[in-house]
Amino acid sequence: MRRTEIKILLQRTDFGQLINVKGWVRTKRASKNVAFIALNDGSTLKNVQVVVEINDQNKDILERIHSGASLSVDGILTESLGKGQKVEINAKNIEILGEANPEEYPLQPKKHSLEFLREKAHLRFRTNTFSAIARVRHAMIFAIHQFFNERNFYNIHTPIITGSDAEGAGEMFQVTTLNLENIPKNDEGKVDYKKDFFGKPANLTVSGQLEGELAALALSKIYTFGPTFRAENSNTTRHLAEFWMIEPEMAFYDLDDNADLAEEMLKYVIKYALDNCMDDLEFLSKRQQEEEKNKKADERSMELIEKLNFILAEPFIRITYTEAIKILKNSKPNKKKRFQYIIEEWGADLQSEHERYLVEKHFKRPVILTDYPSSIKAFYMKQNEDGKTVRAMDVLFPQIGEIIGGSQREENFEKLQAKIKALNIPESSMWWYLETRKFGTVPHSGFGLGFERLILFLTGMTNIRDVIPFPRTPQNLEF
Repeated sequence: MRRTEIKILLQRTDFGQLINVKGWVRTKRASKNVAFIALNDGSTLKNVQVVVEINDQNKDILERIHSGASLSVDGILTESLGKGQKVEINAKNIEILGEANPEEYPLQPKKHSLEFLREKAHLRFRTNTFSAIARVRHAMIFAIHQFFNERNFYNIHTPIITGSDAEGAGEMFQVTTLNLENIPKNDEGKVDYKKDFFGKPANLTVSGQLEGELAALALSKIYTFGPTFRAENSNTTRHLAEFWMIEPEMAFYDLDDNADLAEEMLKYVIKYALDNCMDDLEFLSKRQQEEEKNKKADERSMELIEKLNFILAEPFIRITYTEAIKILKNSKPNKKKRFQYIIEEWGADLQSEHERYLVEKHFKRPVILTDYPSSIKAFYMKQNEDGKTVRAMDVLFPQIGEIIGGSQREENFEKLQAKIKALNIPESSMWWYLETRKFGTVPHSGFGLGFERLILFLTGMTNIRDVIPFPRTPQNLEF
């Protein structure tokens, strides 16, 4: 008999039909004559209740069924009289596909800490929290591809292994086939990369942007969606060594066009989540409220679904960095030195606390900041005529700060070449990027959205390690 997924099963009303369901046991409880098994197959947050009559025929098999065991159940679909469920299954035959020893199975029917579950990453998908996050994450992957496809963007696969540092930060993982126990040296006593696989130093990419620009300067509108890597030795709740980025690049777009697209995309995917993931979002909202119940009222997060609707409600505020600095310098937290990083002068690199103040306290709306000092932004951003600022933008969200960073790209060959020289970036490794400014260059723009940061916002989780299936962080490569 063909299996019916529980998500579909729970919507059926053709009672009396013989059906098959397969899944993992969440709980089992029994009275004198009947046992109740909560079965889940991951297709939905909800379980289906399997009702089993206790008799001589199935007594032995019931004794072998514990939390975590996998079952195949043939039974009759029945209208349920129990509270909180519309259907249940009256079991006629049960097959144990895989047993779970109750003395060893770590996910008992009780609350487990997130720290504990990170140590059980091979099993944590089976919990309500992590199955909900996985389903929301999938929905966002689909929504992002759908958004760009509807707008005639082309998805480009940019390299994971690269010879360039797109961000200029130097925090990159090296890729090599050299024998680390016997590294070849050249006449100068330095590593002889000519004997390495690529004949030159190679790294895991921190961004697909530079290669994305090349494609946009022929296809007009492209986007990348792939893994990126940063060897930053940080153990904060906001950092991963491996994470996923969405990076659109658009020819003929200026900074305003770029900001329009970023706002449109964020609203699109959040609405998609509200329209398609409500069961999981409601569960995650209740979870967040339970986690924060002992906090003071002004320290609690905005209710999750209310927060998502807050993003959709009104246009984002758009202000320049210079205007933001004035607001922050004159703000009460700054004057009373409540900010950890006091804003003293123009040119300061804004921190999350400043970004959140603008969104949550001052404007009470998402904010797009533009025209940052060139000294704190990347080399490829278009220089403004004032000689001090660049056409950069950051999209700021409540509770998270920056969620998108982008810019209009510098299309002027001489200006870009001068900036590369000023920053001591080897021009030999960037010749191909510079050449695009010589052959039919156009104004163009793009931005990057850290996918895990989006999922943090959508799920109400507070640690980025909990919104990626297998987090890669310093000293952590277990799974």
